[in-house]
Amino acid sequence: GRGAMTNHWVDFKNADVILIMGSNPASNHPVSWKWIQEAVDKRGAKIICVDPRFTQSAAKAHLYAPLRSGTDIAFLGGMIKYILDNKLYFAEYVKNYTNASFLVNPDLKLPGENNGVFSGLTDGKYDKGTWSYQKGPDDVIKKDPTLSDPHCVFQLLKKHYSRYTPDVVSRITGTPKDKLLEVYKLYASTGKPNKAGVDLYAMGWTQHTVGTQNIRTMCMIQLLLGNIGIAGGGVAAMRGESNVQGSTDHGLLFHIWPGYLGTPTGSLATLKDFIEKRTPKTKEKDSLNWWKNTPKYVAGFLRSMYGSDMTLEDAYEALPKLDDGANYSWLTIFDQMYKGKFTGFFAWGMNPACSGAHSNKVRQALGKVDWMVNVNLFDNETGSFWRGPGMDPSKIKTEVFMLPCASSVEKEGSIANSGRLQQWRYKAIPYYGDSKPDGDIMSEIFFKVKKLYEKQGGPNAAAITKMTWPYGKHEGKEFHYEPRKVAAEINGFFLEDKTVENPTKKGEFKSFKKGDLVPTFAWLQDDGSTSSGCWIYCGSVSEKGILPMRRGQADPTGLGLYSEWAWSWPVNRRIIYNGASVDLNGKPWDPSRAVITWDAKEEKWKGDVPDGAGNPGKGRPPFIMKPDGVASLYGPGLADGPFPEHYEPLECPVEKNLLSPQKNNPAIKRFDKEGVGSDMDVYSGVGTCDPRFPFICATYRVSEHWQTGVLTRWCPWLAEMQP
Repeated sequence: GRGAMTNHWVDFKNADVILIMGSNPASNHPVSWKWIQEAVDKRGAKIICVDPRFTQSAAKAHLYAPLRSGTDIAFLGGMIKYILDNKLYFAEYVKNYTNASFLVNPDLKLPGENNGVFSGLTDGKYDKGTWSYQKGPDDVIKKDPTLSDPHCVFQLLKKHYSRYTPDVVSRITGTPKDKLLEVYKLYASTGKPNKAGVDLYAMGWTQHTVGTQNIRTMCMIQLLLGNIGIAGGGVAAMRGESNVQGSTDHGLLFHIWPGYLGTPTGSLATLKDFIEKRTPKTKEKDSLNWWKNTPKYVAGFLRSMYGSDMTLEDAYEALPKLDDGANYSWLTIFDQMYKGKFTGFFAWGMNPACSGAHSNKVRQALGKVDWMVNVNLFDNETGSFWRGPGMDPSKIKTEVFMLPCASSVEKEGSIANSGRLQQWRYKAIPYYGDSKPDGDIMSEIFFKVKKLYEKQGGPNAAAITKMTWPYGKHEGKEFHYEPRKVAAEINGFFLEDKTVENPTKKGEFKSFKKGDLVPTFAWLQDDGSTSSGCWIYCGSVSEKGILPMRRGQADPTGLGLYSEWAWSWPVNRRIIYNGASVDLNGKPWDPSRAVITWDAKEEKWKGDVPDGAGNPGKGRPPFIMKPDGVASLYGPGLADGPFPEHYEPLECPVEKNLLSPQKNNPAIKRFDKEGVGSDMDVYSGVGTCDPRFPFICATYRVSEHWQTGVLTRWCPWLAEMQP
């Protein structure tokens, strides 16, 4: 329901078992190890490391198990089978808080009975008709609370992973069978109310043709064990950059607006069409279905973009739409650039000529645009791509502009870390020479482009000329970005005097004046009377000030929540889904690590900000961001299957998939197919085992350098430590 890490870094100290798989925190995230070590020292926690390499984390682990790169789903699928076969799952949690009881279309065929693919596959794309749930005449999903119906999710899960035996998994992964079972036994021991297990993953799971399903498999394990929503549990995304979370929160990915609102497509011509299509509906009577508030968040975003001088409908029309069925992700962008479909390109704090997949194609693509702007502290491979191997500058038409920008210590503003913690960074020194903060550069470009549109006009000119950006000087040479004012805009304002009902106390009303800050996103309105640049950050700025600036160190729960340190979205909640940390009667599964507790006298929850926890005994399921109110062991919305299935990487040193005749993920976009990619998209070993390449090369990060090293390789001591 949300693109976010469940818990936070300090919370690692509350775990009993820590599984490091797809990451190497001892080297890449050394601060996290402080809390991992505290769990070991104070709780007697055990560390498991599963990795193709014997890493620094492996050296610190109590249990290390090797595996072949790209076989994580096979490894984890075997763990699911082990948990189910040995009845080590948290039965009450699984029954009440997941979709284990939901009945699925009897026509669904699983890979084990359908040559390695799910039913509905045609030309690399699934028709998901057979993946649907069974529904009654009232349109409510049919359920079997006994979990015994052969078509219920729980039984389908058992059937699907019955093929993932220890012997088969060991042959696929290369992990010795005894190590495999040792890992399974230790991690599955956390499926009890008084135990907690957490997984730490990073790019070792995401950079695969099955990346989403890698992570999803672990989420399913955590749900089976009851490890979501509790202290010491969760699935921890070890971000590779200090503000990756913040960038996705604010819509830097093509398919989302800020706050994870889906980007509209061309077929959704009107705001009414968009709201109707993108607002989830449910007939599940106990589900809160929080995304039903989508109209409020969309209205707030549109008001933030264009103010009250434009109607919500006109503001929606002004914003760009995605072509239906089109893909604007990384690989597609550079494929289209290589084919000459782009005029210009901004490389903003990025170095794709070095870090991008298929870098040779990326460098060739950069030579096919009219202009490129490289915004960075130093020159890099992207800015100087035309100097690279195989490049003839006389034949490259691209005009390259280098705009020097300020470093993080030369400007102020907020960043949001992996744990959704939004912290304020202050300016320490003036920026150097002709460099400018990124915000100043963006503001100057915006105002100059706006002036051109006002003078010359153009298609959809109002999208630029009517946009609200009242910061800095509008004339002259200075276009100063004002992060503190922008923080308030992201939070949101009341745009008119208005009296509204308290969303948490029916019958109680509160009056607001025009310009008042919106207290939390629960107060946002769908009529355009409120604004919010990013609804999940609503509440981050109040009359008390910019809350990410807070540095309170009180920790009354002892769990490391530190609720007065900075601010965490949403509504300063430190552990999301924490409504699942209590039973249906409101009793914490583990009183010694209670994230929230019910105060019967005051009739309210205490501890962390409650998430999905209704009044005890009301039976409200806690996963409120899901329309049906429960977490998904079965995911019919995914592109490549409702359950994760093991497929081999496109390029690998094995000849076949030992689980099925289908070697590779059948639903991935293949650029080597005719009419899809280009003359540069030729992959070796696809479909066959190329004897010329018997070894697997793994990419990884190092603690001595940041990303591609643009900032750090200039430091001689770092270059000496890690050339």
